[in-house]
Amino acid sequence: MPRPKFKQKCKICHQEWVVINYREFPICISCHMRQIMSEKVTAKKYLFLNIDKKLYEKSRFLRNIRQAYLMYHELTKKQIDAFKKTIKDLKTPKSKD
Repeated sequence: MPRPKFKQKCKICHQEWVVINYREFPICISCHMRQIMSEKVTAKKYLFLNIDKKLYEKSRFLRNIRQAYLMYHELTKKQIDAFKKTIKDLKTPKSKD
């Protein structure tokens, strides 16, 4: 059974409404983008994180992975694989046949 979604104001700017699941931090896209784009990724191992901003705006999951990298300066193999798979899925949308 899917969990209900809630509507709360962004905890950073207190202006925009955000639809969230249970136990998610309510942060709007513009505030989240400001946080994750504050630093450039320069490590050669993690240059794949420098993708188009439009893809980050589409997916909260991608923003959370980049935020995890900025916090810990390291990602697990599973995080890297999931990030690359999600990018591939976003770039090639499934057809509705």
